[in-house]
Amino acid sequence: MPRETDAETDMLDLDRFLPYRLAVIAARVSKALSTLYAERFGISIPEWRVIAHLARSERISVRDIHARVNLDKVKVSRAVSRLEAAGLLLKSSNAADARLLEISLSDAGWAVYRQIVPLATGFERDLMGVLDDADHEALERIFGKLNGQLDRRVATESLPEG
Repeated sequence: MPRETDAETDMLDLDRFLPYRLAVIAARVSKALSTLYAERFGISIPEWRVIAHLARSERISVRDIHARVNLDKVKVSRAVSRLEAAGLLLKSSNAADARLLEISLSDAGWAVYRQIVPLATGFERDLMGVLDDADHEALERIFGKLNGQLDRRVATESLPEG
């Protein structure tokens, strides 16, 4: 048990701890958004992330999607398999490296994507509607600063020692 004098420095206030707060709000936003497409299209959060990235990239490897969607490899692979089984994406060999599989949206995948986008943008508009222009600009500036700091940390951590 910590000494009383160390109690304040030893205890982490999760309600004020930025990484925890960001994780909680991100999970809540994802879950709330997923209710708009999960029942109607039978799409999970990982599947939606794959579809959204495929729509943006058109043709991409599973490895590249894993790096971009912030999900572990198993979840990405399962999402890709389910989407392929549902006929929403297509797999093909990479022209430069036949061992590398690329995936792309099928016509049915594009149709689902085009139906989900208005739901997603409407959801975002509703959520962001509680912010005035100054709040929105501040949020964008804060995201930029936090991402910049994380980029600097990653760059510093990857530098060789000595």
